[in-house]
Amino acid sequence: MGAARPTAIIVGAGIAGLACALRLHQAGVHVRVLESADGVGGRMRTDLVDGYRLDRGFQVFNTGYPEAGRVLDIKALRLRSFSSGMLIFGAGGLHRVMLPWKHPRHALSGPLSGVGSLKDWAALGAMTFRDMAAPAALLRGGRERSTRSELRHWGISEAMIDQLLRPFLSGVLLERKLETSSTFFHLVWRSFARGTIGLPALGMGQIPIQLATRLPSGALHLGRPVEAITDDGVLLRDGHEMAAAAVIVATDPRSAADLLPEVRAPAMRSVTTFYHAAPRSPLGEATQIIDAEGHLADTLVLTDAAPEYAADGRALISTSVLGVVGDDHEPQLRARLEEIYGDTRGWRHLATYAIRDALPAMLPPLSLRRPVRLASGRYVCGDHRDTSSIQGALVSGRRAAQAALTDLCP
Repeated sequence: MGAARPTAIIVGAGIAGLACALRLHQAGVHVRVLESADGVGGRMRTDLVDGYRLDRGFQVFNTGYPEAGRVLDIKALRLRSFSSGMLIFGAGGLHRVMLPWKHPRHALSGPLSGVGSLKDWAALGAMTFRDMAAPAALLRGGRERSTRSELRHWGISEAMIDQLLRPFLSGVLLERKLETSSTFFHLVWRSFARGTIGLPALGMGQIPIQLATRLPSGALHLGRPVEAITDDGVLLRDGHEMAAAAVIVATDPRSAADLLPEVRAPAMRSVTTFYHAAPRSPLGEATQIIDAEGHLADTLVLTDAAPEYAADGRALISTSVLGVVGDDHEPQLRARLEEIYGDTRGWRHLATYAIRDALPAMLPPLSLRRPVRLASGRYVCGDHRDTSSIQGALVSGRRAAQAALTDLCP
């Protein structure tokens, strides 16, 4: 008989842990995924509320993420795409800015929007072309500074930054100071320029569900919180111990730091998403609206892109603000939405999702490949080990799996 297959325990069933488990399973390792919650996905789950699909905080899928194309069956997700551009709400109403290579009909929308100067648009175009055409390795190896300093380095004016780039990037980076590493910014900008953003027809939660369904029967254990990492495996909160040759911690950063003293939890960005239902779409197109004055991070009529998000043909509007706020903020938010969309008296507030730890802050100096191997048999993965994105989470899962395989199968 052949040698027994080694066992690996993955703590956490977010997309990083599931990608890690799938890679180990495909390599012949016996995997057990332990998840404290009642479902997979971690921060990426979709709730069904009164017939509406509510992602736990606004999220989108970007087809420009290369690791996603390698790991996921993107066609099976049935992506519903948004326009490659935005509507900027500010003085004078809504101003359209679209990517000209994706929307030729709006090729001059940027320069004609009244936002920025022709010099600004030329500088932004040069930077975007560089980011699209250059190898990712070149972007990772460039001189690092804050995103704001980088934009000024490219010759983009403060007015253009304040009117367009800061409002747009605040919804992506979850911060308004543009202190995020320029290295990370260029990688994100490249993905937006090359890819298309959209939603799986049945919600962002379909991404981890797809990964989980490819694991062997019995590999996934829900409602099994881990209390501690032991010399031989893990100790569950119910007192039960499980042995394993390898333990990979794939939880959120704070929980990972609690389980593994070698891990230092990074600063985190927070965001709150409000969902409203309306009798009909107040916009009529699948385009993101950003708030030039910074009251909102972004607002979108999700059902203009993904009608499956509402079962009865009504409209579902997602609006996000930076930081953690509660339902008592909704009247103030509603007043701003009325300025943007018009009469909202027929709208119904469905839910508020305050996400304290939405994304790890990507501050300079930034290491894009933080260690995933802590010692032989002990590993960690998650977007805090790579970049704060779906791409980073999936890459970190692959890296942790490969590190474990190197130790398990020398």
